[in-house]
Amino acid sequence: MRLATVRMDGGECLAAAEGRSYRRLDAPGDLTGLLRAGIDPRQLALGEPVDGELAAPLRPGKIVAIGLNYLDHIRESNLERPSRPLVFAKFPSSVIGPTDAIELDEALTSRVDWEVELAVIVGTRMRRVAERDALDHVFGYTVGNDVSARDVQFSESQWVRGKSFDTFCPLGPVAVTADEIPDPQALILRTRVNGEVMQNSSTAEMVFGVAELLAFCSRSFTLEPGDVVLTGTPWGCGEFMDPPRSLAAGDVVETEIEGIGTLRNPVVPT
Repeated sequence: MRLATVRMDGGECLAAAEGRSYRRLDAPGDLTGLLRAGIDPRQLALGEPVDGELAAPLRPGKIVAIGLNYLDHIRESNLERPSRPLVFAKFPSSVIGPTDAIELDEALTSRVDWEVELAVIVGTRMRRVAERDALDHVFGYTVGNDVSARDVQFSESQWVRGKSFDTFCPLGPVAVTADEIPDPQALILRTRVNGEVMQNSSTAEMVFGVAELLAFCSRSFTLEPGDVVLTGTPWGCGEFMDPPRSLAAGDVVETEIEGIGTLRNPVVPT
């Protein structure tokens, strides 16, 4: 099932995606609320067609992100392969929808980068879950762009601020339930900036696969329904090009994952 959040009539509603059309779901809340209540959206009745802009498919309780988790990205950045997952956080207030604008504040940063990432949506509570059981706790997947202020990120001892500026976490366009993604380690990821391909890789390049990441995180802290885990980005980040490249006002960033869809976010000044 493919689920979307549609903006309409001054509010938002949860809808089932059928091709390029959407039908309202008879839901008592948003996707995060349903997951926390233990309600399976696939069991909800379909209502009338709805039309409007797409918002992010959910508002995560927390966003757990993983750094340096692609072999090709490690090679391009000339960094050592990590012995265990490198975990950081992005604030949920950074989330925007699949066509919303990424805002650049030149007073804060001049080196803003793109990072296409497979985003895992936790479906059931995870605490000390074994790797062999981890995927059973996944509700589904969506596309994430871990937008990063590189100058801020690398000037501080931790990455949260440079990763969490408002608008720095586009998600969408839909949430795809796990049964439609039989192997999360066999998906093509791409990023285009103004139509030019920047990233083109596969989740097969992950150092730590989705199941291993979820199990690792759940041993340290509880993952709740509606949390999102961003699983890392492949080669092709602008910061590591020669010469480095950064996003600028007027750019359009497209981040795409096979079987899920494409985010298309314009870049604007604040």
